[in-house]
Amino acid sequence: MDWRDEGVLISVRRHGENAAILEVFTATHGLHAGVVRGGTSRKLAPHLQPGNQLDVTWRARLEEHIGSFTVEPLRARAAGVMNDRLALAGLNAICALISFAFAEREKHPGLYQRTITLFDLLAATEAWPLAYLRWEAALLDELGFGLSLSKCAVTGSRDDLIYVSPKTGRAVSRAGAGEWADRLLPLPQCLLGQGAVMDAEIRDGLRTTGHFLAHHLAPSLGSRPLPAARQRLIDLLARQD
Repeated sequence: MDWRDEGVLISVRRHGENAAILEVFTATHGLHAGVVRGGTSRKLAPHLQPGNQLDVTWRARLEEHIGSFTVEPLRARAAGVMNDRLALAGLNAICALISFAFAEREKHPGLYQRTITLFDLLAATEAWPLAYLRWEAALLDELGFGLSLSKCAVTGSRDDLIYVSPKTGRAVSRAGAGEWADRLLPLPQCLLGQGAVMDAEIRDGLRTTGHFLAHHLAPSLGSRPLPAARQRLIDLLARQD
């Protein structure tokens, strides 16, 4: 069996003396693993950096086998963020969450395109943290844990939505919150596409998406802890703030 596709490199780990096992996130074959012979060589290793775009051909005798990759580099993103500590942390967090959240070979074409756009933004603009926040919300939605932010879960109003229920992921208005306000999660207006985007809003939004990643998504995957790379990004954003 064999197929050819384009994808972004998510992780690399050494295999034997000079081979490497790659995880590549592709549009039509999902998150897919394969062995690259000579993957740790001087010729190939510089191209096999997480975040880089690759043309990959996968081959295996049987579909259930791990198979082997032959790769051609298409775009080197890792080099563009290597000197930017925050952007590098963003790249690592994206890769770690994809590896954490997606089952191997499960197709996610819509989120793939959004992920590629986010990777490209890391080196292009300092405004990428907002795109990252929205990407986490899209990841939750893709996996069945999406937030419902169009109207208040209590009153039905579409105005003054400032909270999210930690249990249901539905928006709650100021009036609808009442005495329960201190038990609700913040709903930054940037998640609604409204208002100026402040660093504090990004921080609040990541607190909310982080709750659903940790308490809704993770239990569905066997209660594994969220990747440490995400927390490192949160910590760097907090220091900048």
